[in-house]
Amino acid sequence: MKKILTIATITALTACNNQQQPSSHAPASSIQGTWKLISGRTIEKHDTAVTDYTKDKSFIKVINATHFAFMGHDLNKGKDSATAFFSSGGGHYELSDGNYTEHLEYCNAREWEGNDFHFTIALNNDTLTQQGIEKIDSIGVNRINIEKYVRVK
Repeated sequence: MKKILTIATITALTACNNQQQPSSHAPASSIQGTWKLISGRTIEKHDTAVTDYTKDKSFIKVINATHFAFMGHDLNKGKDSATAFFSSGGGHYELSDGNYTEHLEYCNAREWEGNDFHFTIALNNDTLTQQGIEKIDSIGVNRINIEKYVRVK
């Protein structure tokens, strides 16, 4: 019951964040390009973590016709051990009727490689919202991930 309530809450929060009705059946060509992550929200059990990627971190995702790549780092060049951050990875993806699956082939966190992650995506002008469950039993990851990107022009 709590899981259903959590999913319903996330859906309602995501809907409230969108001013206009997004296109959930975006063709693959419309998501191609470079995207800057502006916010991320992860929900694991009863804990929610929100990350603002417009301040101390920068993160981009590049999507072409068949593959995606992401990279992110802290803006302090790793000099502050408390905020040092680097992440990168990529692989191929599939998109059908708003259902987006990433097949992660490369990742600096090697235990994430070889896993598939299923998301729904929504486009609203130059904003892409990606939402789904990241689950890797072998390392105990099981969380909802909601990311909001803006297109880099």
